[in-house]
Amino acid sequence: MISKQSNWLNFLKEQAAEWKGVKIYYRKEWESEYFDLAGKFFALLGENKEKQLVLTFKGTPVDNELLREQYSFILPGYYTNKTHWNSILLQQSTLSPVETLQLLHKSYSLVLAKLPKKTRLELENTL
Repeated sequence: MISKQSNWLNFLKEQAAEWKGVKIYYRKEWESEYFDLAGKFFALLGENKEKQLVLTFKGTPVDNELLREQYSFILPGYYTNKTHWNSILLQQSTLSPVETLQLLHKSYSLVLAKLPKKTRLELENTL
């Protein structure tokens, strides 16, 4: 399971790293992998207090509530605003890598939309 999960997480990181403006790096002070878009995070990957691996991502308040109702392994965002962020307990998740990637991309899009117009235009003009 660990190697399968490791491959799954590598898939998510590799795909997200291809999106415009994304940098993924380990933030020692947060003890998590930081998914960065122009200095703002759109996801965090790390462990909670119970040492469970969690992926925290942004969503709309309505979508976040629906996901929490539908899946027991999706919880209010760990160490984030509980209205705008959710966390997936990855070891319990039944979502496919593609479904998880879709949630990650939605998070990216929401953060991108809130960036200053100048920053968005700069990102659009990068190769």
